[in-house]
Amino acid sequence: MSQTSQLLDALKKCLRAKGLAYRDVARELGISEASVKRIFSQETFSLDRLEAVCRILDMSIYDLARMTRMYSEEEATVLTVAQEKALAGDSTLLTYFYLLLIGHKPDGIATEYGLDELTQVRILTRLDRLKLIDLYPKNRVRLLVSRRIVWRPDGPIRRQYEKQVKAQFVDYRFRGNDEWLSLETSELSEASVKVLARKLEKLSREFDGRAGHEPPPEEEEQHRAAAGDASLDLLADPRADDPVTRACAGQRRLTGNAVHRKHPGCRPVRRRPSR
Repeated sequence: MSQTSQLLDALKKCLRAKGLAYRDVARELGISEASVKRIFSQETFSLDRLEAVCRILDMSIYDLARMTRMYSEEEATVLTVAQEKALAGDSTLLTYFYLLLIGHKPDGIATEYGLDELTQVRILTRLDRLKLIDLYPKNRVRLLVSRRIVWRPDGPIRRQYEKQVKAQFVDYRFRGNDEWLSLETSELSEASVKVLARKLEKLSREFDGRAGHEPPPEEEEQHRAAAGDASLDLLADPRADDPVTRACAGQRRLTGNAVHRKHPGCRPVRRRPSR
């Protein structure tokens, strides 16, 4: 499938998810419904037109691209030691960066977790100085790294959080209908171990690929899952006083040979704007 076809296929899925039909797009663009159908069927979108449809969906062309296979083929980023050290030393900064990586917008983060403007600007400015984002007027940002981060094996992030992640994984009960844990014991040959390791790596990539195909986060509550070797979902300290750290720590769990969603008892405090 060509890159254009992938983009349009993702665009159609987003329109369906929003409950929008071709006639709704036509009305917003000021053209006929027949013209919209022709553009989609003939794949003759100009960049300006594509950007206009993305605005209707409140997303960017980059957000759209990350929902295609092009995103799953994106190379992972290894941060510098200095970048990891800065993130490891500030759990709020790390949690905010994580939310940007999974597609949240700064204004949405501030609204959802009750951040004031000063705190928001302080966090964004620091991420900009670390060269993790480009910060633009009105708190618009552009990531300077891949959304797939590989943490250094003996780097600051793993040294800071690995014990916490492992302990909370072992302590988790895995009793929900959509949670699964299996412990198997046996003796395997070295060849069999290598085969299983490759399959686990494939599962990890499949998880990452599915996450990349999800639409950008909506205002309503999202189920956040983790699988394989994912470790970023459990990096915040639940005892922290900061609202971002506290909320994000409560709503995520790590899984190893398991898959589960957010524990129903761990819900962040959400502050919604008045209608």
